[in-house]
Amino acid sequence: MQLAPGVWRVATVRHDLVNTFVLVDDDGQATLVDAGLKRASKAILAGLEHIGVAPSEVTRIIATHAHPDHVGGLAALRGRTGAAVAVHEREADYVREGKGPVLDRSHLGGRLMRRNRGSVATPVDEVLVDGQLLDVAGGLRVLHTPGHSPGHISLLHEPTRVLITGDAIWNMMGRMTWSMSMLCTDAALSRRTAEVLGEVDYKVAAFTHGPEIREDARETVRGFLRAKQRQDAA
Repeated sequence: MQLAPGVWRVATVRHDLVNTFVLVDDDGQATLVDAGLKRASKAILAGLEHIGVAPSEVTRIIATHAHPDHVGGLAALRGRTGAAVAVHEREADYVREGKGPVLDRSHLGGRLMRRNRGSVATPVDEVLVDGQLLDVAGGLRVLHTPGHSPGHISLLHEPTRVLITGDAIWNMMGRMTWSMSMLCTDAALSRRTAEVLGEVDYKVAAFTHGPEIREDARETVRGFLRAKQRQDAA
């Protein structure tokens, strides 16, 4: 699914339940955002072929965070493409060690699960910081939105104004929601830091979980955030 010139969404689970994103430079080099579950590499490589991108043209893979539905296919894709792996500095050790971030112990599910399962240990070639502008398809801005995990990031492609929320907000089953609290490191922090997604400027809101919003995307996200603020204040 093409979201904007040079920006694509590849669904790796039916009904858009888990998505990977592809950003292509003018010279044909590509960057992946998120690597899906362990079995997702086949679907991602097929998506690249459909777009016309060879595996050797993928130069960077960015993981929004180290949960298994975002890094499960990371090691396989790195091996297949030779691409550099980039994650936020606070997420890097989880990826290197193949361990998921600890979970929110204020919730029963978090106490029972203790840690979100990780994936295959994968070298990290580049660590990212908040506000960094990456040389990706004309400029990809890193937005640190911690809480879902310590180093969770969202990403804004500035030339096309496509926002990739990661797991800061889901858009599943026809409505926006927070990610499940039991899957967060700090659910309350995740909801606070998501406010940054109402402040930046974009035309398309793209979600790792669920289809994108194209019409009045920023106002729709801001409306969701305002409604949640009112609920929390009540």
